Amino acid sequence: MIRYALTRLALLVLGLLVASALIFLTLRVLPGDVAQLIAGVNSTPEQVAGIRERLGLNEPLAVQYATWIGGIFRGDLGTSLITGSSVADELWQKAQVTMPLGLLALTVALLIALPFGVLSAMRRGHADGTALSVGAQTIAAVPVVWAGMMLVLVFAVWLGWLPAQGFPRSGWADPGLALRSLVLPAVTIGVIEGAMLMRFVRSATLQASGQDFVRTAAAKGLTRDQALIRHGLPTVGLSIITVLGLQVAGIVVGAVVIEQLFSLPGIGRMLVADVGARDLPKVQGELLALTGFVLIIGFVVDLAHRVIDPRQREAE
Repeated sequence: MIRYALTRLALLVLGLLVASALIFLTLRVLPGDVAQLIAGVNSTPEQVAGIRERLGLNEPLAVQYATWIGGIFRGDLGTSLITGSSVADELWQKAQVTMPLGLLALTVALLIALPFGVLSAMRRGHADGTALSVGAQTIAAVPVVWAGMMLVLVFAVWLGWLPAQGFPRSGWADPGLALRSLVLPAVTIGVIEGAMLMRFVRSATLQASGQDFVRTAAAKGLTRDQALIRHGLPTVGLSIITVLGLQVAGIVVGAVVIEQLFSLPGIGRMLVADVGARDLPKVQGELLALTGFVLIIGFVVDLAHRVIDPRQREAE
């Protein structure tokens, strides 16, 4: 197990290095001159050249990349070209909005997917089971922006139960107000992701119901549903853990759009603004942080599989 964990950790570090190189090179292909943007439209060539010299933008790309990576290994993600603030500090501040939003959305998705996915599988062939399956397919196809606008229209405009946009300036100093600001965005992401996950839970549950040990349990006196719940559902857990890793990536992508729609000061909204401002150090740090988060989730999922499933340990 330790050997496997170390191997996966080495692959995680390698994946981060490859991702960092791709992020760095891709951002350098974007049009526009950062030094010219900072200097302004009325700047002289000498002023632009001075800014490029000060920021190290005239160095070869290999030197710029090595400087950036060296700083990351020291815990320094760089400094914003526009504001002069630490990228790591700004990421931490924005993560206090994005991370709770992601956790709430994942919670909503699980609360929808697990019970209704199992129920739709157990009620296969019945009207309610068919209705759940069709409903999940329909909701999964809804654009996240349209879903968010409809929720705002109903719960913020018509009913006035929840705020339509924004996040309190005091942050989590008032937990109740902060949580209310994240309810609609989290439900928007969670409902759609939950519908996608529900279809997989239904499929995995149906597959488990056809296993020999479930049929054997039913032959010994249990009903089909009892045999499925007691003996079939535990085997579905491994598959669900794998899909949850992919769902987290979907939630991260959805957060970029939702933070724009609901005016939330999170990482996604900051990323969009920094791309437009050509603040390369911040964009690099944000993309690498999001990529690293997704890779770490995959690493945790792999270890969870190895811990939960004894067959993988025996094969090793």
